[in-house]
Amino acid sequence: MNVITKTITLGDGRTITLETGKLAKQADGAVMVTMGQTMLLATVCSAQDAVPGTDFMPLTVEYKEKFASNGRFPGGFTRREGRASDYEILIARLIDRALRPLFPADYHAETFVNVTLYSADGIDMPDSIAGLAASAALMVSDIPFEGPISEVRVARIDGKFVINPTFEQLEKADIDLIVAATLDNIMMVEGEMREVSETEMLEAIKIAHEAIKPQCQVQLELMEAVGKTEKRTYCHEENDEDLRKAVHDACYAKAYAQATAADTDKHHRSAVFAAICDDFKAQFSEEELATKAPLIDRYYHDVEKEAMRRAILDEGKRLDGRKTTEIRPIWSEVGYLPGPHGSSIFTRGETQALCTVTLGTKQDEKMIDEALTQGNDRFLLHYNFPPFSTGEARAQRGVGRREIGHGNLACRALKNMIPEDYPYVVRVVSDILESNGSSSMATVCGGTLALMDAGLQIKKPVTGIAMGLISENKGTNYAVLSDILGDEDHLGDMDFKVTGTKDGITATQMDIKVDGLSYEILEKALSQAREGRLHILNKISETLAEPRPDLKPHAPRIVTMDIPKELIGAVIGPGGKIIQGIQTETGAVICIDEIEDHGHIEIAANNRAAIDAAIAKIKSIVALPEVGMVYSSKVKSIMPYGAFVEFMPGKEGLLHISEIDWKRFETIEETGLKEDDTIDVKLVDIDPKTGKFKLSAKVLIEKPEDYVEPEVRERRPRPERDDKNNRPRRNHNNHEPKDFRDPANRKNM
Repeated sequence: MNVITKTITLGDGRTITLETGKLAKQADGAVMVTMGQTMLLATVCSAQDAVPGTDFMPLTVEYKEKFASNGRFPGGFTRREGRASDYEILIARLIDRALRPLFPADYHAETFVNVTLYSADGIDMPDSIAGLAASAALMVSDIPFEGPISEVRVARIDGKFVINPTFEQLEKADIDLIVAATLDNIMMVEGEMREVSETEMLEAIKIAHEAIKPQCQVQLELMEAVGKTEKRTYCHEENDEDLRKAVHDACYAKAYAQATAADTDKHHRSAVFAAICDDFKAQFSEEELATKAPLIDRYYHDVEKEAMRRAILDEGKRLDGRKTTEIRPIWSEVGYLPGPHGSSIFTRGETQALCTVTLGTKQDEKMIDEALTQGNDRFLLHYNFPPFSTGEARAQRGVGRREIGHGNLACRALKNMIPEDYPYVVRVVSDILESNGSSSMATVCGGTLALMDAGLQIKKPVTGIAMGLISENKGTNYAVLSDILGDEDHLGDMDFKVTGTKDGITATQMDIKVDGLSYEILEKALSQAREGRLHILNKISETLAEPRPDLKPHAPRIVTMDIPKELIGAVIGPGGKIIQGIQTETGAVICIDEIEDHGHIEIAANNRAAIDAAIAKIKSIVALPEVGMVYSSKVKSIMPYGAFVEFMPGKEGLLHISEIDWKRFETIEETGLKEDDTIDVKLVDIDPKTGKFKLSAKVLIEKPEDYVEPEVRERRPRPERDDKNNRPRRNHNNHEPKDFRDPANRKNM
């Protein structure tokens, strides 16, 4: 067994070890990456041949965290790992987006990358080394790959940048970015920030890239040690250069004319481009098209891409006629839907989002139960992209990875604008009704409006914009595009989404598809994005400048209160009996949390009367009995000597028959009291030793003038008891002591 290891040392002295040759040797490439007690196994397998007709890179990336890695059982009935969680899907997307651009354009074999967490201690974050593991597995394989790359997390904590922070450190960060890069170029950026400047974000990216470079170098050394410098040969495309030239000669001028025609209708523009290709195909018979059509489509795609790029670089003309910095027309509306607690429509060009907000209680929290993370999420954002939004005639299936990724970006953009002490659980849903570029940014803008329409007092409005890039000659000739179209995203070199308030950036996502992207271009893109964000912010402010002063009439109201920790059980009651009773009687929803040294209670209802009734009942439970106070009590049981009454929730005392009325009763039946009757009583005294309550009802009744105090009988003192046999003790002072040695004195013994 030829095991090869390489070590990377981070700036703080921690090490990352790459090991290959020991595990999963039948995979094309396998590397175990270890940092502390965190161990990730990355494997890669690629088919030898491409599926006929495939003209793209069929790459599948899976990231999985084993519950056993942290010594935990999975939840559910089966007690085994199930479908990937949203978090695992998001990490898989981070790896995919960094790797995909680096496969050769003509490589079309099915390729599967699997990264699995097998060991963790909950200290180091495994997602920060997942990209490194995947890249290393590709480098030690014979799969063609133009890497290596690596990914690191960079966080700013107390003003200092930290590479691959721990879970605990990250909680204090105001910048949290995952950055992927090669030795020379940034490939992917994603993360969230707390309103930082463009300069600060750019600094974080630079620091991350410097940390990535040695990790890439170690992978090259590992590849050489394994002997995989030569990659497999393949032939996944059959080309006809004469046909390629014919397509270009016949179609380029027409495609260029359409690219500069300033056609603002997406579907008409697409139809014209398609007609150019169809006109070229018309010269061939059906038999010829059976073999030539796929090649013609591929070559024409290149023609269309070249025409669009040349129109922008040479003439500054975009497909819809806008300038490079121009934002499409925007209109928006709030309160469109009467049912939700907040709603909005945000439309920018041919992209439209219908957003709703629902406010809930603690019972609506999302429970997080993952291998390394447990807890509850109080802010949810769900993004849906139905096929009709792009005019596609196909069935709508479940939520895809793209929808999870776009929703996560919008969630990161907005979540830090929710007040920290906000008592509601908040769910934002964005349904994309039209799409032609940057629907995730439309979700951010529409989500902001819907939150303000709901009366949620967000800290500041957030808007977002998607930036594009067209470049050539290693970035020496380029154009940065604001508010990109779908075609500009597909045919361009960069998709750079930035969200933020008027004071700074809150989230970002960047995918780069070209080598040689300089920091100068990034800086220009960030500056141009800020101008676009502020323009959009002004537009939505015209619709709704600030949150509504109050919630909608049908929204639940929530009131919070704190109680002593030792009284939580009294409010809940045995088996939840008391709290369930309060909810049934008042119609309010009550949630209790134990927080440090006190209990935190949330009371929610659709009307104030229900909340007030619940508060009154809870206060009566947590209030301490006070001597001299009068209480409305309920008869719980009848005894011959009186009645036991509940004068406070969970507090019972004996109302003696003599304390019911000034009239003398011989039997309890004469009083007329029955179980469940209500009677006012006064707490006369509390026994300091036993804690028993002395209650009286007669003191609340005026004493009759002819009332005669009952005669008090003198009670005979009880004789002292002999400690040994519990018999009356003899008084030896009045009796002569007997000599029991005398048989006469033992007669009756």
